[in-house]
Amino acid sequence: MFRGINDLNLDSKGRLSIPARYRESIQEKCNGSLVVTADTDRCLLIFPLPEWELIEQKLTDLSRDKQHRRLQRLLVGHATECEIDGQYRVLLPPPLRNFAQLDKHAVLIGQGKKFELWDRDSWEKMRESWIKEEKKSNEITASLENLSI
Repeated sequence: MFRGINDLNLDSKGRLSIPARYRESIQEKCNGSLVVTADTDRCLLIFPLPEWELIEQKLTDLSRDKQHRRLQRLLVGHATECEIDGQYRVLLPPPLRNFAQLDKHAVLIGQGKKFELWDRDSWEKMRESWIKEEKKSNEITASLENLSI
């Protein structure tokens, strides 16, 4: 289970160093094989390969309607297998770095079975936007009513 937020820096080659607290779990889950893809929020999603294969199957099984095809093009079309090197770094492909506007400063956020990788400035803006949006909306969806935090 991946959780927590990590401020990171990409090196000059576009490599991301995996935080030490996730390394053992990643090795156990996928022997260092990850899939990096684009997300609709302009961040990157990072999955252990076995987790991605489950998602990919669900995506390819979707109907051929316009919305599903767009999602397939974005997620499956950008999906790139990446290996963790001996120093626990992952080289992020330039097209994906460009998509997420990643330059130097990044934020890696554990999301259970995957990570989100954000440009730090984009993350801070989106987070503030979401907080403001929630404060304006007093509506609680039925699925959240029973969630006690």
